[in-house]
Amino acid sequence: MFDAFQHPFFQRAVLAGLLAAVACGLVGSYVVVKRISSISGGLSHAAFGGVGLGYFLGIPPMAGATVFTLLCGMALGVAYRRMESKLDTLISTMWAGGMAIGILFVALTPGFAPDLMSYLFGSILLVPEHHLWLTLALDVVVLLVVALFFKELQAIAFDEEFSLVMGVPVPAMFQVLLALTALTIVVLIRVVGILLVIALLTVPAAIARQWSDRLLTMMGLATAVGAVCTTAGLWGSFVLSETLGVSVPSGPLIILLALLLYGMSTLLRWRHR
Repeated sequence: MFDAFQHPFFQRAVLAGLLAAVACGLVGSYVVVKRISSISGGLSHAAFGGVGLGYFLGIPPMAGATVFTLLCGMALGVAYRRMESKLDTLISTMWAGGMAIGILFVALTPGFAPDLMSYLFGSILLVPEHHLWLTLALDVVVLLVVALFFKELQAIAFDEEFSLVMGVPVPAMFQVLLALTALTIVVLIRVVGILLVIALLTVPAAIARQWSDRLLTMMGLATAVGAVCTTAGLWGSFVLSETLGVSVPSGPLIILLALLLYGMSTLLRWRHR
């Protein structure tokens, strides 16, 4: 039953999931506390537009996604400060527009059409070694930013008005948070896909939020939950394929396991009140 862990491709997939869980656990905790989960979803789909733009311009698609997503993050940061009442409309527009732009530019690109579904659902079981190094580099960047600006990011996440009174540069720190979110999304969409990135950024942190108000504890719990879900989802997909001959994609299985844990956590919290 545990033969899966003897295969090099499975070992790489598990390692990719664990590395992704670290970045998503740290960044996702800020996202959930700040209540900007919809922004992370909008940025994830905006990245899809950057991928299409990259193919159309003949540049690496991930370079196009990086620039496009960071610019969208900056635009959302400005909009959040100046038109908060209309922010949900802007996010929805970016969500739909990113997908439409990506598909349109790919359709206009001459030659071989890329597999866009790989950006939506990822290919974690086929992750190459250089993507592991890229994800590790992302974790290092996230850890450095969190270590350098932990108090400032914590302040704006929990109480923005009090942060202003205390002299925290709220607009700048919010842009840092959005840039970190955008970078996490761009690096991970090629590994785990857009849908799984959204899930890993929100669901584990939401579970952790139910059990702790301390940000560091939340980060640890969210990372652990993400690691458990990715490993269990990959293993479950392998077992179903080997024992029952049922081919179940690991990405959706990971998401469903995370949602199951969220439901169980919610029920447990409700019973303990």
